[in-house]
Amino acid sequence: MSDKPKVVDVRKGSPNSRLERVEFEARFLSQFADPQFSGLAQELRAIAATAWNAYGTGRRAPSTRKAGQDFADPDYDLAVDWSETRHTIRAAERKYLGQSCPRILLINGSPRNEHTCPGEISKSLRLLNLAAEELGASDVEVDVLDLSRVTSEYGRKIHPCKGCFSTAAPLCHWPCSCYPNYSLGQTQDWMNAIYPMWVAARGVMIVTPVHWFQATSPLKLMMDRMVCADGGNPDPTRTQGKSAALAKQIELDGWRYEQHLKGRLFSVVVHGDVEGTESVRRSIADWLRAIGLQSAGAAGELDRLIGYWKPYATSHAELDLDTAVQGEVRNAARTLLRAVLAQRQGLMVDAGAELDAPRQK
Repeated sequence: MSDKPKVVDVRKGSPNSRLERVEFEARFLSQFADPQFSGLAQELRAIAATAWNAYGTGRRAPSTRKAGQDFADPDYDLAVDWSETRHTIRAAERKYLGQSCPRILLINGSPRNEHTCPGEISKSLRLLNLAAEELGASDVEVDVLDLSRVTSEYGRKIHPCKGCFSTAAPLCHWPCSCYPNYSLGQTQDWMNAIYPMWVAARGVMIVTPVHWFQATSPLKLMMDRMVCADGGNPDPTRTQGKSAALAKQIELDGWRYEQHLKGRLFSVVVHGDVEGTESVRRSIADWLRAIGLQSAGAAGELDRLIGYWKPYATSHAELDLDTAVQGEVRNAARTLLRAVLAQRQGLMVDAGAELDAPRQK
Protein backbone atom coordinates (compact mmCIF):
# COMPACT_ATOMS: atom_id res chain seq x y z
CA MET A 1 0.00 0.00 0.00
CA SER A 2 1.54 3.31 -1.08
CA ASP A 3 1.99 6.20 1.33
CA LYS A 4 -0.59 8.95 1.18
CA PRO A 5 0.59 12.35 -0.08
CA LYS A 6 1.67 14.71 2.68
CA VAL A 7 1.24 18.00 0.82
CA VAL A 8 -2.25 19.48 0.65
CA ASP A 9 -3.05 20.42 -2.94
CA VAL A 10 -6.24 22.43 -3.62
CA ARG A 11 -6.87 22.68 -7.36
CA LYS A 12 -8.50 25.77 -8.92
CA GLY A 13 -9.66 26.69 -12.43
CA SER A 14 -13.48 26.65 -12.61
CA PRO A 15 -14.98 29.41 -14.78
CA ASN A 16 -16.15 32.45 -12.84
CA SER A 17 -19.94 32.35 -12.41
CA ARG A 18 -20.31 35.73 -10.72
CA LEU A 19 -23.04 37.94 -12.21
CA GLU A 20 -22.92 41.66 -12.85
CA ARG A 21 -25.55 43.72 -11.06
CA VAL A 22 -27.82 44.24 -14.07
CA GLU A 23 -28.02 40.52 -14.80
CA PHE A 24 -28.43 39.64 -11.12
CA GLU A 25 -31.33 42.02 -10.60
CA ALA A 26 -32.97 40.90 -13.85
CA ARG A 27 -32.89 37.28 -12.68
CA PHE A 28 -34.06 38.21 -9.20
CA LEU A 29 -37.01 40.23 -10.49
CA SER A 30 -38.00 37.62 -13.08
CA GLN A 31 -39.78 35.64 -10.35
CA PHE A 32 -42.23 38.54 -10.07
CA ALA A 33 -43.27 38.58 -13.73
CA ASP A 34 -46.96 38.22 -12.84
CA PRO A 35 -48.65 41.58 -13.70
CA GLN A 36 -50.19 41.60 -10.22
CA PHE A 37 -46.77 42.66 -8.92
CA SER A 38 -46.61 45.70 -11.22
CA GLY A 39 -47.90 48.03 -8.52
CA LEU A 40 -44.99 47.03 -6.29
CA ALA A 41 -42.20 47.85 -8.74
CA GLN A 42 -40.52 50.38 -6.45
CA GLU A 43 -40.60 48.05 -3.46
CA LEU A 44 -39.29 45.13 -5.52
CA ARG A 45 -36.37 47.23 -6.80
CA ALA A 46 -35.47 48.04 -3.19
CA ILE A 47 -35.62 44.35 -2.26
CA ALA A 48 -33.51 43.48 -5.31
CA ALA A 49 -30.89 46.00 -4.19
CA THR A 50 -30.74 44.39 -0.76
CA ALA A 51 -30.45 40.94 -2.35
CA TRP A 52 -27.60 42.26 -4.52
CA ASN A 53 -25.77 43.45 -1.41
CA ALA A 54 -26.14 39.98 0.20
CA TYR A 55 -24.93 38.39 -3.03
CA GLY A 56 -21.95 40.72 -3.31
CA THR A 57 -20.81 40.19 0.27
CA GLY A 58 -21.43 36.43 0.18
CA ARG A 59 -23.80 36.37 3.16
CA ARG A 60 -24.63 32.69 2.75
CA ALA A 61 -25.62 32.25 6.42
CA PRO A 62 -26.68 35.63 7.81
CA SER A 63 -28.00 34.17 11.09
CA THR A 64 -25.37 32.44 13.22
CA ARG A 65 -24.62 31.54 16.83
CA LYS A 66 -21.57 30.28 18.70
CA ALA A 67 -20.98 26.55 18.32
CA GLY A 68 -20.55 25.83 22.03
CA GLN A 69 -18.78 23.13 23.98
CA ASP A 70 -19.98 20.19 21.83
CA PHE A 71 -17.62 21.28 19.05
CA ALA A 72 -13.87 21.44 18.47
CA ASP A 73 -14.02 25.25 18.17
CA PRO A 74 -16.67 26.52 20.61
CA ASP A 75 -16.29 30.11 19.36
CA TYR A 76 -16.99 29.29 15.71
CA ASP A 77 -20.14 30.93 14.31
CA LEU A 78 -22.42 28.11 13.13
CA ALA A 79 -25.39 28.78 10.86
CA VAL A 80 -28.62 28.73 12.86
CA ASP A 81 -30.30 26.64 10.12
CA TRP A 82 -27.63 23.94 10.43
CA SER A 83 -27.73 23.96 14.23
CA GLU A 84 -31.50 23.53 14.24
CA THR A 85 -31.30 20.62 11.77
CA ARG A 86 -28.61 18.97 13.90
CA HIS A 87 -30.87 19.34 16.94
CA THR A 88 -33.74 17.68 15.04
CA ILE A 89 -31.47 14.84 13.91
CA ARG A 90 -30.26 14.20 17.44
CA ALA A 91 -33.89 14.01 18.59
CA ALA A 92 -34.54 11.54 15.76
CA GLU A 93 -31.56 9.46 16.88
CA ARG A 94 -33.06 9.22 20.36
CA LYS A 95 -36.30 8.01 18.80
CA TYR A 96 -34.39 5.41 16.80
CA LEU A 97 -32.48 4.11 19.80
CA GLY A 98 -35.21 4.27 22.39
CA GLN A 99 -38.46 3.90 20.53
CA SER A 100 -40.87 1.37 21.98
CA CYS A 101 -42.62 1.32 18.61
CA PRO A 102 -40.22 1.18 15.61
CA ARG A 103 -40.73 3.48 12.62
CA ILE A 104 -40.77 2.59 8.92
CA LEU A 105 -40.24 5.26 6.28
CA LEU A 106 -42.06 4.82 2.97
CA ILE A 107 -40.65 6.87 0.07
CA ASN A 108 -42.48 7.58 -3.19
CA GLY A 109 -39.84 8.26 -5.85
CA SER A 110 -42.18 9.37 -8.63
CA PRO A 111 -42.45 13.09 -9.52
CA ARG A 112 -45.92 12.58 -11.06
CA ASN A 113 -48.73 14.23 -9.12
CA GLU A 114 -52.35 14.88 -10.01
CA HIS A 115 -52.16 18.41 -8.55
CA THR A 116 -49.78 19.65 -11.24
CA CYS A 117 -49.16 19.20 -14.98
CA PRO A 118 -49.66 15.37 -15.32
CA GLY A 119 -53.14 15.65 -13.77
CA GLU A 120 -52.99 12.07 -12.47
CA ILE A 121 -51.69 10.12 -9.50
CA SER A 122 -48.57 7.99 -10.04
CA LYS A 123 -48.56 4.20 -9.98
CA SER A 124 -45.69 4.44 -7.49
CA LEU A 125 -47.87 6.21 -4.97
CA ARG A 126 -50.63 3.68 -5.48
CA LEU A 127 -48.16 0.87 -4.81
CA LEU A 128 -46.80 2.74 -1.81
CA ASN A 129 -50.34 2.98 -0.45
CA LEU A 130 -50.61 -0.81 -0.65
CA ALA A 131 -47.46 -1.06 1.45
CA ALA A 132 -48.88 1.46 3.91
CA GLU A 133 -52.04 -0.64 4.24
CA GLU A 134 -49.97 -3.70 5.12
CA LEU A 135 -47.97 -1.81 7.72
CA GLY A 136 -50.92 0.12 9.10
CA ALA A 137 -52.31 -2.84 11.03
CA SER A 138 -48.94 -3.71 12.61
CA ASP A 139 -47.06 -2.56 15.65
CA VAL A 140 -44.98 0.07 13.83
CA GLU A 141 -45.21 3.80 13.13
CA VAL A 142 -45.29 4.70 9.42
CA ASP A 143 -43.92 7.91 7.91
CA VAL A 144 -44.49 8.74 4.24
CA LEU A 145 -42.07 10.84 2.18
CA ASP A 146 -43.76 11.75 -1.10
CA LEU A 147 -41.05 13.18 -3.35
CA SER A 148 -43.65 14.29 -5.92
CA ARG A 149 -44.15 17.31 -3.68
CA VAL A 150 -41.04 18.88 -5.27
CA THR A 151 -43.07 19.24 -8.48
CA SER A 152 -46.46 20.12 -7.01
CA GLU A 153 -45.88 22.15 -3.86
CA TYR A 154 -44.78 25.78 -3.65
CA GLY A 155 -41.32 26.26 -2.18
CA ARG A 156 -40.56 22.54 -1.90
CA LYS A 157 -37.02 21.97 -3.21
CA ILE A 158 -34.16 19.53 -3.02
CA HIS A 159 -31.04 21.33 -4.15
CA PRO A 160 -28.28 19.34 -5.89
CA CYS A 161 -25.23 18.01 -4.09
CA LYS A 162 -22.20 20.27 -4.61
CA GLY A 163 -19.68 17.43 -4.40
CA CYS A 164 -17.85 18.52 -1.23
CA PHE A 165 -17.04 14.89 -0.40
CA SER A 166 -14.99 14.63 -3.59
CA THR A 167 -12.71 17.41 -2.35
CA ALA A 168 -12.23 15.71 1.04
CA ALA A 169 -14.57 13.71 3.23
CA PRO A 170 -14.45 16.11 6.24
CA LEU A 171 -15.62 18.95 3.99
CA CYS A 172 -18.98 17.16 3.66
CA HIS A 173 -20.85 17.94 6.87
CA TRP A 174 -23.48 15.82 8.60
CA PRO A 175 -26.10 17.15 8.11
CA CYS A 176 -25.33 18.99 4.88
CA SER A 177 -24.28 22.60 5.50
CA CYS A 178 -24.25 23.71 1.84
CA TYR A 179 -27.86 24.89 2.08
CA PRO A 180 -29.51 27.21 2.62
CA ASN A 181 -27.18 29.67 0.93
CA TYR A 182 -29.04 32.95 1.14
CA SER A 183 -26.56 34.96 -0.93
CA LEU A 184 -27.20 32.65 -3.93
CA GLY A 185 -30.94 32.36 -3.34
CA GLN A 186 -30.53 28.62 -2.61
CA THR A 187 -33.22 28.38 0.05
CA GLN A 188 -36.27 26.29 1.00
CA ASP A 189 -34.20 23.11 0.97
CA TRP A 190 -36.34 20.10 1.94
CA MET A 191 -33.40 17.95 3.02
CA ASN A 192 -33.31 19.58 6.45
CA ALA A 193 -36.63 17.84 7.12
CA ILE A 194 -35.77 14.64 5.22
CA TYR A 195 -32.60 13.77 7.15
CA PRO A 196 -34.44 13.29 10.48
CA MET A 197 -37.01 11.04 8.79
CA TRP A 198 -34.23 8.67 7.71
CA VAL A 199 -32.51 8.82 11.09
CA ALA A 200 -35.66 7.93 13.05
CA ALA A 201 -36.55 4.96 10.82
CA ARG A 202 -35.71 1.33 11.55
CA GLY A 203 -36.73 0.41 8.02
CA VAL A 204 -36.93 2.30 4.72
CA MET A 205 -38.98 1.25 1.68
CA ILE A 206 -38.52 3.03 -1.66
CA VAL A 207 -41.08 2.64 -4.44
CA THR A 208 -40.14 4.28 -7.72
CA PRO A 209 -40.58 4.15 -11.50
CA VAL A 210 -37.78 4.11 -14.06
CA HIS A 211 -37.09 7.35 -15.95
CA TRP A 212 -34.85 6.92 -18.99
CA PHE A 213 -33.09 3.84 -17.59
CA GLN A 214 -32.30 5.72 -14.36
CA ALA A 215 -33.73 6.77 -11.01
CA THR A 216 -36.15 9.70 -11.17
CA SER A 217 -34.88 13.26 -10.75
CA PRO A 218 -36.20 13.91 -7.20
CA LEU A 219 -35.09 10.48 -5.99
CA LYS A 220 -31.59 10.97 -7.38
CA LEU A 221 -31.39 14.45 -5.84
CA MET A 222 -32.21 12.98 -2.44
CA MET A 223 -29.78 10.09 -2.92
CA ASP A 224 -26.93 12.45 -3.76
CA ARG A 225 -27.69 14.66 -0.78
CA MET A 226 -27.58 11.60 1.50
CA VAL A 227 -23.82 11.32 0.88
CA CYS A 228 -23.18 13.15 4.15
CA ALA A 229 -24.75 10.21 6.02
CA ASP A 230 -21.91 8.00 4.80
CA GLY A 231 -18.71 9.36 6.31
CA GLY A 232 -19.81 12.98 6.67
CA ASN A 233 -18.27 15.30 9.25
CA PRO A 234 -20.57 16.07 12.23
CA ASP A 235 -18.37 19.01 13.34
CA PRO A 236 -18.11 21.87 10.79
CA THR A 237 -15.88 23.82 13.17
CA ARG A 238 -13.05 21.37 12.46
CA THR A 239 -12.96 22.60 8.87
CA GLN A 240 -13.83 26.20 9.84
CA GLY A 241 -16.87 25.92 7.62
CA LYS A 242 -15.77 25.14 4.09
CA SER A 243 -11.98 25.33 4.15
CA ALA A 244 -10.88 22.83 1.49
CA ALA A 245 -7.26 22.90 2.66
CA LEU A 246 -8.19 22.10 6.27
CA ALA A 247 -10.53 19.30 5.17
CA LYS A 248 -7.84 17.73 2.98
CA GLN A 249 -5.31 17.81 5.81
CA ILE A 250 -7.79 16.20 8.24
CA GLU A 251 -8.50 13.42 5.75
CA LEU A 252 -4.80 12.80 5.09
CA ASP A 253 -4.14 12.65 8.83
CA GLY A 254 -6.72 9.84 9.09
CA TRP A 255 -10.48 10.09 8.77
CA ARG A 256 -13.06 7.80 10.37
CA TYR A 257 -15.78 7.24 7.80
CA GLU A 258 -18.68 6.97 10.23
CA GLN A 259 -21.90 5.62 8.69
CA HIS A 260 -24.63 7.63 10.40
CA LEU A 261 -27.47 5.35 9.18
CA LYS A 262 -25.74 2.01 9.65
CA GLY A 263 -27.90 -0.95 10.64
CA ARG A 264 -31.23 0.21 9.29
CA LEU A 265 -33.15 -2.12 6.98
CA PHE A 266 -34.46 -1.51 3.48
CA SER A 267 -36.84 -2.68 0.79
CA VAL A 268 -36.89 -1.47 -2.83
CA VAL A 269 -39.66 -1.73 -5.43
CA VAL A 270 -38.92 -0.51 -8.97
CA HIS A 271 -41.46 -0.63 -11.78
CA GLY A 272 -41.42 0.32 -15.45
CA ASP A 273 -43.18 -0.32 -18.72
CA VAL A 274 -40.38 -1.37 -21.09
CA GLU A 275 -36.91 -1.82 -19.57
CA GLY A 276 -34.46 -0.62 -16.96
CA THR A 277 -36.23 -1.91 -13.87
CA GLU A 278 -33.59 -4.46 -12.93
CA SER A 279 -30.65 -2.09 -13.28
CA VAL A 280 -32.37 0.70 -11.34
CA ARG A 281 -33.46 -1.70 -8.58
CA ARG A 282 -29.92 -3.02 -8.35
CA SER A 283 -28.31 0.44 -8.29
CA ILE A 284 -30.65 1.70 -5.55
CA ALA A 285 -30.12 -1.44 -3.47
CA ASP A 286 -26.34 -1.18 -3.95
CA TRP A 287 -26.46 2.45 -2.86
CA LEU A 288 -28.43 1.59 0.28
CA ARG A 289 -25.97 -1.16 1.17
CA ALA A 290 -23.07 1.21 0.53
CA ILE A 291 -24.37 3.73 3.09
CA GLY A 292 -24.72 1.00 5.71
CA LEU A 293 -28.28 -0.28 5.38
CA GLN A 294 -29.15 -3.98 5.29
CA SER A 295 -31.57 -5.68 2.91
CA ALA A 296 -34.71 -6.97 4.60
CA GLY A 297 -34.57 -10.03 2.35
CA ALA A 298 -34.95 -11.23 -1.23
CA ALA A 299 -38.72 -10.69 -1.24
CA GLY A 300 -38.12 -7.07 -0.27
CA GLU A 301 -36.22 -6.27 -3.47
CA LEU A 302 -38.57 -6.21 -6.45
CA ASP A 303 -38.43 -5.03 -10.06
CA ARG A 304 -41.43 -5.48 -12.34
CA LEU A 305 -42.83 -4.35 -15.69
CA ILE A 306 -46.42 -3.08 -15.57
CA GLY A 307 -48.25 -2.75 -18.89
CA TYR A 308 -45.33 -3.92 -21.01
CA TRP A 309 -45.34 -1.94 -24.29
CA LYS A 310 -48.93 -0.87 -23.61
CA PRO A 311 -50.24 2.73 -24.05
CA TYR A 312 -49.42 5.10 -21.22
CA ALA A 313 -53.05 6.18 -21.26
CA THR A 314 -54.11 2.78 -19.90
CA SER A 315 -51.22 2.20 -17.49
CA HIS A 316 -53.37 2.56 -14.38
CA ALA A 317 -55.85 0.05 -15.78
CA GLU A 318 -52.93 -2.33 -16.35
CA LEU A 319 -52.00 -1.96 -12.69
CA ASP A 320 -55.62 -2.65 -11.71
CA LEU A 321 -55.41 -5.97 -13.57
CA ASP A 322 -51.97 -6.93 -12.30
CA THR A 323 -52.98 -8.38 -8.96
CA ALA A 324 -49.75 -10.36 -8.85
CA VAL A 325 -47.55 -7.28 -8.68
CA GLN A 326 -49.90 -5.79 -6.09
CA GLY A 327 -49.41 -8.90 -3.98
CA GLU A 328 -45.64 -8.77 -4.46
CA VAL A 329 -45.52 -5.18 -3.24
CA ARG A 330 -47.53 -6.17 -0.18
CA ASN A 331 -45.06 -9.00 0.38
CA ALA A 332 -42.14 -6.59 0.11
CA ALA A 333 -43.73 -4.50 2.86
CA ARG A 334 -44.34 -7.63 4.96
CA THR A 335 -40.72 -8.66 4.46
CA LEU A 336 -39.47 -5.30 5.69
CA LEU A 337 -41.85 -5.41 8.65
CA ARG A 338 -40.72 -8.88 9.69
CA ALA A 339 -37.07 -7.89 9.38
CA VAL A 340 -37.60 -4.78 11.52
CA LEU A 341 -39.40 -6.76 14.22
CA ALA A 342 -36.75 -9.52 14.11
CA GLN A 343 -33.97 -6.95 14.42
CA ARG A 344 -35.75 -5.37 17.38
CA GLN A 345 -35.81 -8.78 19.09
CA GLY A 346 -32.14 -9.41 18.31
CA LEU A 347 -32.95 -12.16 15.81
CA MET A 348 -31.83 -10.42 12.61
CA VAL A 349 -28.41 -11.59 11.45
CA ASP A 350 -26.29 -9.74 8.90
CA ALA A 351 -23.37 -12.08 8.45
CA GLY A 352 -20.10 -10.23 7.99
CA ALA A 353 -21.42 -6.86 9.15
CA GLU A 354 -19.13 -6.93 12.19
CA LEU A 355 -15.98 -7.36 10.11
CA ASP A 356 -13.60 -4.47 9.58
CA ALA A 357 -13.65 -3.25 5.99
CA PRO A 358 -10.16 -3.49 4.43
CA ARG A 359 -10.92 -0.41 2.32
CA GLN A 360 -12.33 2.91 3.44
CA LYS A 361 -14.58 4.94 1.19
